[in-house]
Amino acid sequence: MIFSDRDIRQAVREGRISIDPFEPDNVQPASVDLRLDNHFLVFDTVSHHIIDVKRPVDSLMKRVEIDEEQPFILHPGEFALGATFEEVGVGDDVVGRLEGKSSLGRLGIIIHATAGYLDPGNRLKLTLELSNIGRLPVKLYYRMPIAQISFSPLTSACETPYGDKSLGSKYFGAQEPQASQMWKNFDQS
Repeated sequence: MIFSDRDIRQAVREGRISIDPFEPDNVQPASVDLRLDNHFLVFDTVSHHIIDVKRPVDSLMKRVEIDEEQPFILHPGEFALGATFEEVGVGDDVVGRLEGKSSLGRLGIIIHATAGYLDPGNRLKLTLELSNIGRLPVKLYYRMPIAQISFSPLTSACETPYGDKSLGSKYFGAQEPQASQMWKNFDQS
């Protein structure tokens, strides 16, 4: 079951869903439109030539920041990490699903490969795994509509929400794009 616009507004009032800032006009029939933040991470392919998933990759990426006047240009075949302008959170009985906007998909912009799930108990600026599969560069602007999120209730509240110390949650509460923490899944002894 997916929350309708009525359910979304009610869940925001009850605190089961948090969106900051919350713009009532961004509520769609069964989702909420989210906008693009101004921080990005891109791979430095000049200085690095391979990714080892057993090692931290923070040093392989460089930060890019845009503003109202300067767009982020995503070239064909490029990949960048971005984030939503809105911070979105869900209680321990709700999950969120991030999806692209069809208008951007028609330009060849994919907003996530796999990071489209907002776990119960998490609250953060959602990570965007931006790719341009088109043939022309595309300008992306600060605070432009970039994604939409839908919400579903769980059959019961989860016992261990995301962010609980027992889970080792890697991206809990992120406020900017973070490089992959995959290396933490390997034994580092």
